[in-house]
Amino acid sequence: MEMKVAVNGSSHAGSSQPIQKPRILLAAGGSVAAIKFGALADSLSDWAEVRAVATKSALHFIDRQSLPPSVKFYVDDDEWSSWGKIGDDVLHIELRKWADVMVIAPLSANTVAKIAGGLCDNLLTCIIRAWDYSKPIFVAPAMNTFMWENRFTQKHLGSIKDLGILVISPIPKKLACGDYGNGAMAEPSVIDSTLRLAMYNREFQVKSMPLDSL
Repeated sequence: MEMKVAVNGSSHAGSSQPIQKPRILLAAGGSVAAIKFGALADSLSDWAEVRAVATKSALHFIDRQSLPPSVKFYVDDDEWSSWGKIGDDVLHIELRKWADVMVIAPLSANTVAKIAGGLCDNLLTCIIRAWDYSKPIFVAPAMNTFMWENRFTQKHLGSIKDLGILVISPIPKKLACGDYGNGAMAEPSVIDSTLRLAMYNREFQVKSMPLDSL
């Protein structure tokens, strides 16, 4: 098993191995909260390697120029343009292999419904369908309060939690439509802190394993 260093940058005493940053796959569904995608990518890039994926709907809200130059950004068309013949790499499989953790922020009502139903009709949902659930997935839902409180949404959230997907709860505030209520995506700083803690704990668990289990 390959052992990664903790997020805080510490390494094994006396080790000459270079520090390897965690690999985060950051994804966005089609919610207006995707306007914060660049800020979140920038924050995560301070301590991790980041690759980004967006659905077609999310592109309405994402300013590509706001993404750090170090972040590779993928859209649905890349799934097809990167493959030409049998034997070529398949993008959603390669991204699944590459990542240590995935976070979908924002997670739209449409995307949570697709994940709950096992649909895989775009790059993001294909990655989820192929995911290795020994690696964590976080989602930060963002939608209107009426959609958040809808019985379908609650049913779909229950289904994805059963898969082991971890939900970073939305917050109440004035929404983009002008309504006030629960459903706004958690702030990028909260998502960043949640991932830092998760990766630190994951690294600690690896370090604590008996040597004969590695």
